[in-house]
Amino acid sequence: MVTVSAPGKLIFMGEHAVVYGQPCLVTAINRRLTAFMEQRDDGKVDIEAPDASDTRFVEKAITAGCAAWGIVHNGLSIRTKSELGMYGFGSSAAVTVATLQALALLFQKSVQKKELFRVAKQVVIEVQGMGSGFDVAASIWGGTLYFADLGKTIGEIHARYRESNDQTISTMPLVVGYTGTKADTMSLVADVAKKKAQYPEKVDRIFQAIAKLVKEAKARILEADWERVGKLMDFNQEYLRDLGVSSEKLEVLISAAKKAGAWGAKLSGAGGGDCMIGIVTRDKRDATRKAIEQAGGHVVDVLPNAEGVRVEI
Repeated sequence: MVTVSAPGKLIFMGEHAVVYGQPCLVTAINRRLTAFMEQRDDGKVDIEAPDASDTRFVEKAITAGCAAWGIVHNGLSIRTKSELGMYGFGSSAAVTVATLQALALLFQKSVQKKELFRVAKQVVIEVQGMGSGFDVAASIWGGTLYFADLGKTIGEIHARYRESNDQTISTMPLVVGYTGTKADTMSLVADVAKKKAQYPEKVDRIFQAIAKLVKEAKARILEADWERVGKLMDFNQEYLRDLGVSSEKLEVLISAAKKAGAWGAKLSGAGGGDCMIGIVTRDKRDATRKAIEQAGGHVVDVLPNAEGVRVEI
């Protein structure tokens, strides 16, 4: 048996625009999905995924991986275990990446990260119908990434944060709040596609404006200017409202976080539900967490900049 895990993700900025080739900023989180795989000799493929109702990503990953890397098997048993929950942390990408890496390991195939990305992205698009690959990249490379041109550009950003009152350095001053509502990612992406078809110039302008914010945020993160990053996140949220992908619950949590002292806050992901994120200094962190909870949200404890896909056993 082999055991492989891959991290989930949080997108900071650039959602929806990234589907059309614009850049985004995404980080891998310390919540992971683990795949356990072993061979069998009865020709069957048995998949046990108690944390998921959809096993198509695992099924397609096995088919695509075998085809891409010349693997012939006589049966497989796959079991998955997830820490990602229903928060919109990229479980589809994580299970695809973990399954493919486990398959390569089990059959002793040396697969480079770019090749793993190519096949994993192909699998996700086949199942979902569309996708940019930023979540796949986060699961593979880990860390915090600048992702652009649908994966032609993937670069790591060394995010750092220094508290003003001491010398402690952490990765980034982040708080995450869950709305309690699961987002329908594909429906939201499809709605934006319809708006783009109906109002191409308007939506293209929004995407270009978001891209400009992402590029500036990348520079500000490298400078550890998180106060400015927070403001850029606010601007990004305004454009997401214009696209119609925010929700009343997201807006309530975002407003609560900002009133409690967050430098900036926005939805993270497709919108419509799932999570919001805020940039918060240590002295405002407890107040911001409390405000999110009082507004009806659930604070989710995650750490960014996690390690990418890895072999556990």
